[in-house]
Amino acid sequence: MTSRMLAGFACALLLGACGGGGSGARPVAETPAEQAAATPAAAAAHKVGRFDQDRAWNTLAYQVKLGPRPAGSKTSRKLGDYIKARLPNSHFETLPGGLRNVVGKLPGKGKPIVLAAHYDTKDLPGFVGANDGAGGTAAVLEISRALRKLERPKGAPEIRFVFFDGEEATDDSKPFEATALRGSKAYLDRHGDELRALVLMDFVAEKGEMRIPREAGSDAGIWRRLRAAARRVGSAQAFPPGVIGEVTDDHTPFARAGIPAVDLIDFTFPCWHKTCDDLSAVSERSLDLSGEAVLELMRSWR
Repeated sequence: MTSRMLAGFACALLLGACGGGGSGARPVAETPAEQAAATPAAAAAHKVGRFDQDRAWNTLAYQVKLGPRPAGSKTSRKLGDYIKARLPNSHFETLPGGLRNVVGKLPGKGKPIVLAAHYDTKDLPGFVGANDGAGGTAAVLEISRALRKLERPKGAPEIRFVFFDGEEATDDSKPFEATALRGSKAYLDRHGDELRALVLMDFVAEKGEMRIPREAGSDAGIWRRLRAAARRVGSAQAFPPGVIGEVTDDHTPFARAGIPAVDLIDFTFPCWHKTCDDLSAVSERSLDLSGEAVLELMRSWR
């Protein structure tokens, strides 16, 4: 993510106007049902169900145990092999510099929707990326497992599971996008004309009261779908109403190309690109809240 991310953290904490799109926290029109979903009663109704939080947590912990996983490293390639072995209909798509996106899919009709995460970590000494990399990767992998067992609506679209390599910048002295988002840009270049939408899971496991409002660069229509799905599984408290500052992330190239895309990212995470982003910074509860909601979103998509 761009250094603009720091401004995003400040926006979230201060509720001020900033971010790449000039967007601070601001209200959006909500139906009475959407407003009711944010009540304490709704929050208490969380259902533990189809998303296996224990297995997802074990996948997160496995990644952290591997240690730092910068793009192109031996540990990153080991993780790529691990992901590929557990995805349906999986394959690698190679990138310049020896990098690899990992891709799987479930069949469907019409243009595919993509559920994505990045599996590399920032190349910093001792940085293991429990939330920034491992959380989203664990959630997407577990959702891919669960969806294979669940009935989906008639005519449901193909779902692609894409694990982007090379999300993190390699040279912070240059503009962020000059050396970052390598996997997402390559996937867009190859497949953009085929795609219907993209859902990106990034910071989705933060310990404590995780709150993920809509990021300003994220599609409002998909976000309404997500919040409706979250209400159905009792995860509404994790997705409050409102919009907060824009982040340049793996969803950005798709959104700019006119493909509806959303980014699930908790702006208030204090350990961004710090060594404290370890297992002490994440929780099974948060991983489950986000995982159940996105699983329901993808399961019910028509």
